[in-house]
This record gives sequence, structure tokens and C-alpha cells, in this order.
Amino acid sequence: MAADKKVHIMNHAIALFAAKGVAGTSIRELAQDANVNVAMINYYFGSKEKLVEAIIEDKVTYMKDRIEEVHANNSLSEIEKIDILIVDYVSRKLAGVTFNKFLYKELMDTKSDDVHQFLTNAFAANAKNVAAIIEKGIEKKVFKAVDPMLTVASMIGTISYVMMSKSFCNKMLQKPESNEPYSDEEFKNRLIKHIQNLIHAHLLIDN
Repeated sequence: MAADKKVHIMNHAIALFAAKGVAGTSIRELAQDANVNVAMINYYFGSKEKLVEAIIEDKVTYMKDRIEEVHANNSLSEIEKIDILIVDYVSRKLAGVTFNKFLYKELMDTKSDDVHQFLTNAFAANAKNVAAIIEKGIEKKVFKAVDPMLTVASMIGTISYVMMSKSFCNKMLQKPESNEPYSDEEFKNRLIKHIQNLIHAHLLIDN
């Protein structure tokens, strides 16, 4: 029950933060939106900053564990590991549109130094773990001598670019404004395949 309440509060916080930013959202406003009292939010999280950290940690921990799981799987080649992580990244990004709006808003807000630093540290750690897979492929001489971290940035950057806005995405895809690209399975598969093809061409020596 406590876990359900925490998730409930976090989900409402993500929606408000995406719309108004962390600085523009008060705990009292969140309590009203989530239909809970301020004391409950303080009990579970202590402060708005700690609530933000809990949200980010929840999202980042899944990918951290997933990257480590894939990295440790010796039955997979390095390119198979990268392919799997591309599927995971695209799927989670498209499924978490509201969280991504919150994320990008805070990354662009230079006034929220603490939140900005927490975000960048968390996501940089995951990027380094993906880069370690690329480094292993380079060591084995199955990958070209590329820049591992910038390769990861290229992967994530492509996803972020098409998710700049629904309207932008539809214009790029030459689709009507009524189209919902982020819930479109065909679009998701198209994006996954495109990034995999790019990364294969960029990494594999025999390409």
C-alpha cells in the first residue's frame, strides 16, 4: 500500500513537473493534484528535491540494472548487446513521454543546479556503462576505433530529437497532426531499426 501511494504521488509529480517545471510546482499544489495531504508527501519524500531524486532514481535504476544484466550476458556478442539496449531505450522513451518532457525541461533550466547535477550524474553513469560494451567490442577488434561515449550520445540523441515534440515528429514523418507517433508500434519499430542500422554501420568493421 505504501509503495502504491509513493508511485501515485510520483506519477502526479511527473505530470506537474512536465507542465510547470520543478521550480514552478509547489508541494501544496502537488498534494491537491494527487488528492493527498502535504504531510504524506513529506513523510514519503522529505522535500520536493528528494521527491525529484526519487523519480529520477526510479527511472535510471531500471536502465542501470538492465545495462548491467545485458553487459554480463556472455552468450551475446557486443553488437547483440547494443541492439538489445537500443530496443530498451526506444521502448522506454516512447512509453514515458511525460517523464521525458519533465526531464528535458529540467535539463534546460540552468537555475535548478541541484536537480540538473543529479540528472546529469545519473544519466552519465548509464552512458558510461553502455560505452563499456562498445569499448569491449573495440578491444576484441570487432568494432572500429570509435569514440564510445559520443557513439552513445548519437544513439540517445537520435531518440531525443524525434521526441522534441509530437508536432515536430509528425512534420518530420509527413503525418497529420492527429497522428500519435509515440504510441505507434510501426513508428517504434522503424525508429529501432534505423538506429540499429546507423550503429551497425558506425561500429562493425566488416560493414
